[in-house]
Order: sequence, then C-alpha cells, then structure tokens
Amino acid sequence: MVNIITIEREYGCGGGDIAELVADRLGWKLWDQRLTEEISRLAHCPKDVVEAHEEKNDPLYYRLFKSFMRGSYEGAINAPKLNLVDSETILRITRRVVEHAAEKGNCVIVGRGSQQFLKNRPDTLRIFLYAPRENKVQRLMNRGESEKDAEERVDSVDRERADYIQKYFNVDWPDRPIYHAMLNTAIGDECTTNMILSLAQTYQTRCNP
Repeated sequence: MVNIITIEREYGCGGGDIAELVADRLGWKLWDQRLTEEISRLAHCPKDVVEAHEEKNDPLYYRLFKSFMRGSYEGAINAPKLNLVDSETILRITRRVVEHAAEKGNCVIVGRGSQQFLKNRPDTLRIFLYAPRENKVQRLMNRGESEKDAEERVDSVDRERADYIQKYFNVDWPDRPIYHAMLNTAIGDECTTNMILSLAQTYQTRCNP
C-alpha cells in the first residue's frame, strides 16, 4: 500500500506548490515547511538557522569555526557542552523526523534527503521534478525576484543540493535509479499533479493486485 510520496525537485520548478496540491487532493499531511519547523523545534534553534543549513554543506569558514570553538570549549575546565547547529546535526534530526512521518503514513514529503532515507520502503512513491532553466527563472521572476537573482539562485541552489547529496549519501543528484518517475513541470502544475496522482493510483494497483 502506497501511503508516502516523496517529491525531490530542482529549485524554481514549483516542487513545493505541486507537493501542496498533491497533499490537498489526497487529504494527506504535507511535510515541507512543517518539516523545517519540526527540525527547528528539536534542534532548539530558530527556523531561519535550520533553513540556512538544509540541503547544503557547511562552508569552509563555518567548519573551521566549529572545529576551533569545539576544541576551545572541550579543552576548558568545567566548560558547558557546546551545541553548534550544522549540516550534520540538521541531517540527523531530519532523518528522525522523516522516518517518524513515514511511520505515521499518509504524507507528502518534500526533499531534505527523504528520497534517500525512504528508498527501501515499498510503501513510498518517489518523484523527481525538474524544468527547463528558462521556466524556472520565469517562475521565480513571477514571484518578484529580479532576473539576475533568479538565474543565480537556480544555478547555485541546485549545485548545493547536488554537493549535499553526494557528500552524505555518496550518490549523484538526481539519483535516477531510486525514482519511480521524473516529471517536467513545464507542462503545468495541475497537469503534473494529476500525473503524480495517476501514477500513485497505478502503483497502488500494481502493489495490491
């Protein structure tokens, strides 16, 4: 029985909007911003700090700072335990939240490595969404970003996600073999949503002949 859908996405292709449509149609819980908020709660840090470390590796200066600070604190007598939030910490907490959500079922989970955490679960349908670069840039511009900022973010965010997946899961991004479908969202959000729902129904039938 399929009761989990993970949606990985290229930045700017509308993955979050489509995931919300899918969740609404199914009446399932959407884990997108809710996932970030739960990680923030468990990490005891502001949401914007979590967002700064999600799906990206820590920059070199932060890794050096973290190493220096931990060494300084651990070397001090009676020093309190230092709690630095970094990408590895976020990753560990994310896995806990994703696996907990999966156990509850009836959920749509957006990115954050969920496709890797749940790749061996037969009750999970894994989708990858992408779009031509010009479509992604235009979508971001329609939301108020300048063309220059949109182009830079389309390139940089996906590069960060690829580096993150390579480092922590040792696979290329997108990791094509684990997806049940890869869909081009240039066909429109409504059409993409319908395709995901149709695929989920077909996959459900196949799993329960």
